Amino acid sequence: MEKIHGLIDAPFTPFLPDGEVNYEIIPSYAELLARNGLKGVFINGSSGEGYMLTELERMSLAEAWVRAAAEVRTTEGEPFRVIVHVGSCCVSSSRMLAHHAQRIGAWGVGAMASPFPKISRVEELVSYCEEIACGAPDLPFYFYHIPAFNGAFLSMYDFLKAVDESGRIPNLAGIKYTFESLYEFNRCRRYKDGKYDMLHGQDETILPCLAMVGSPQGSTGADCELGGIGGTTNYNGRVLTGILDAWKAGDMEGARRLQNYAQDVIDIICCFRGNIVGGKRIMKLIGYDMGRNRTPFQNMTDDEEELLRQKLEAIDFFNHCNR
Repeated sequence: MEKIHGLIDAPFTPFLPDGEVNYEIIPSYAELLARNGLKGVFINGSSGEGYMLTELERMSLAEAWVRAAAEVRTTEGEPFRVIVHVGSCCVSSSRMLAHHAQRIGAWGVGAMASPFPKISRVEELVSYCEEIACGAPDLPFYFYHIPAFNGAFLSMYDFLKAVDESGRIPNLAGIKYTFESLYEFNRCRRYKDGKYDMLHGQDETILPCLAMVGSPQGSTGADCELGGIGGTTNYNGRVLTGILDAWKAGDMEGARRLQNYAQDVIDIICCFRGNIVGGKRIMKLIGYDMGRNRTPFQNMTDDEEELLRQKLEAIDFFNHCNR
């Protein structure tokens, strides 16, 4: 299967003041991401509050993003990809969402482990993914590993090995890996000489993962390419894609400087309940109001928004952010 090179964005779901989904902003949202170096979107995931959306909203969002993606190209002139997160607590619902994604022309699908009931064995995870992935047999399927959200602290190496040896998920493309173990990430990346597409999922550690992928001077072509899916790419994509560009150019000091700056931004959003809440409010500050978060997220107050703005201005964020 084709591997992803570069960074995919995990977009926020935009809401109107009445709490309904704002579909009208999606075309301009897609244009913003594309012109700032992103290769596509991974929609309806954690950043997109996917578990707080109805099935109809999730399908309508998928359709809106597929339409918008057809009208934009990446900065390299390539198609803008749409990967639809379809995970839920109901496998039949997830399978239906996967089938819908394939029918409307999405590039791929993915699913995180169900938060309830908690998946506690690799075999359970394989069965869960198998039943979902078969809903879109012609699309790449990515397992979204984010155990902090669902308690599925399982070995991803053992998961890949179980799938590979059994052949039960023929369209498994790889893993969106949002966990702190760089050792396990690299172990999975090296499985069978890189058979599976390991998408890095933590914006704060892009540079260490690039070191594992290999030096541009010592590798050729895709051997030194890293694929990833980020959340802070919504507003800090220029900096994060700049890390990849500096690495490819052999500018280690430039890559280090940009990675440290990305961590400065993440340090700030951690003061405001993280990317889903604080990051979403940053979008308003750069001219793309995504609305409020759905319950049970604690939305930011006006005073918090002003403090957020001040902290961002102190690091000259508005001269570095997406525009």
